[in-house]
Amino acid sequence: MNQEEKRLYLIEYLLRERNKCNNIQIPNDEPEQKQLLRSLFNIRLPSPISDGFLNVQDEYLKEATKLKGITDIKDLKQIEEGINLWQGDITTLKCDAIVNAANSGLTGCYIPCHNCIDNIIHTYAGIQLRNKCYEIILKQGCEEETGNAKITSAYNLPSKFIIHTVGTIVNGNVTTENEKELKSCYISCLKKAYENKLDNIAFCCISTGVFGFPCELAAEIAINAVREYRNETNAKFEVIFNVFKECDYEIYKKLLGRH
Repeated sequence: MNQEEKRLYLIEYLLRERNKCNNIQIPNDEPEQKQLLRSLFNIRLPSPISDGFLNVQDEYLKEATKLKGITDIKDLKQIEEGINLWQGDITTLKCDAIVNAANSGLTGCYIPCHNCIDNIIHTYAGIQLRNKCYEIILKQGCEEETGNAKITSAYNLPSKFIIHTVGTIVNGNVTTENEKELKSCYISCLKKAYENKLDNIAFCCISTGVFGFPCELAAEIAINAVREYRNETNAKFEVIFNVFKECDYEIYKKLLGRH
C-alpha cells in the first residue's frame, strides 16, 4: 500500500470502530484526510487494537515523519558544553529521549488536531502510546502529580523514548510553588535520563503554552535546573533545549550566552 491507501485504511478502520461515525464521508482532499485521521487518533480512548491496524499505522506514521524531515542530534552544534539549542518540530528529532509536556491524565490531548505538544507527540507516536500511558496510570491508581516524570517507548517517533512530565499551571501571577514545580519537572526528567543511561535528552518548553508560565522565567528555571543537575551529578548526557517559536529561540540564545 502507498501512503494514501494506508491513510484510507486507517480512517475506515477507526470509523468502523466508532458506530456513531459510520455516516461520515471521507474527503477526497489529502490535507482533509490527514486532518480526519489525526482527529480520529486524538479522540480514540485507550483500548486494544488489532496487530493488522498497528502494522499499517506504524508504516504510515514513520513515513509521514520521514517526509517532514528528520534531524539527527549528531548534526547539532553545542551552544555550551553539553547543551544544544534547536528550533524545530520535536517529533522529528532523532535522539535518545524527548520530553512531553503532559497533562495529569498522561494519556494525551483528546481535542481533535489541537496544536499542543502533547497532542502532536501522541499523534505521531501512534495509538500504542496512549494505551501504554493508560496502563501506567491504571497501575499507579491515580493521576500523575505535577513535577513527576514517567518514561515510555517513543514507538513511531525517531527518538527512542519519551519522558512525560506534568507541568505546573499558572493562574494569575507566578508563585514560588509554581517555580518549584517547574524546576521539579526538569529535575525529574533528568533523573529518568540518568537512571536509564541515556546519552541525550531533548526538552520542550514545559508549561509555557496553555499552562500559562511566562516564557523567559520558564527558560531561566529550565537552564538553571539543567546546569545545576549536571554539576551536582557530573552527568555526561547531552541536553537539547527544543523551541518552536522564534521568540523562544531568542530567549534561550540570550540566556545561554550568559554562561
